[in-house]
Amino acid sequence: MDYIIASHNLKKRDEISRILNPLGIRVLLAEEVGIELTDAEETGTTFEENAFIKAELGCKESGMPCVADDSGLAVDYLDGAPGVFSARYAGEHGNDDLNNEKLLKELEGVPDEKRTAAYVSVICCVYPDGRSITVRGECRGRIGYTPKGNGGFGYDPYFLPDEYGYETTMAELTPEQKDAISHRGKAGRALAKVLEENGIDK
Repeated sequence: MDYIIASHNLKKRDEISRILNPLGIRVLLAEEVGIELTDAEETGTTFEENAFIKAELGCKESGMPCVADDSGLAVDYLDGAPGVFSARYAGEHGNDDLNNEKLLKELEGVPDEKRTAAYVSVICCVYPDGRSITVRGECRGRIGYTPKGNGGFGYDPYFLPDEYGYETTMAELTPEQKDAISHRGKAGRALAKVLEENGIDK
């Protein structure tokens, strides 16, 4: 069964694919099936709302089951910011360097114990017959001071997950290590569990 993902982010596609592939589901980019999806306007105020907006539009335009992820970083000291604006925190969508630069400036002088944060991922899957599934995953950690590692994307070089004792960033983990603890990995497994339990278009 082929699903389309409402994203041009190959790394995001790969993370979701690794979890759904064992169910016989291929997750494809729009360009891989020869169609062009409209970039949805993310007008929602929550990850859930934005994920649904993207998945619904992608499903409508492709005629295929569409999976969409809306994810971001919620920093406790910043009252949950950057939140749904994580990808465009500094004003330019997808500019990781500028986003991280702004984040570090906002946390300048903030001690370790107050640099706690959560990576949040909400995955929504919308089917051509109108059914939808929405799941959520979170990964707790802290924001570091200097970038470490070349893997991942977004805030990964600064995010120190709880599971690794704040010694290793998300960007230093192997794909398998990241999947085991990441917000998207947890959301993906939650989606896989719903699909397995309900037999929805596996």
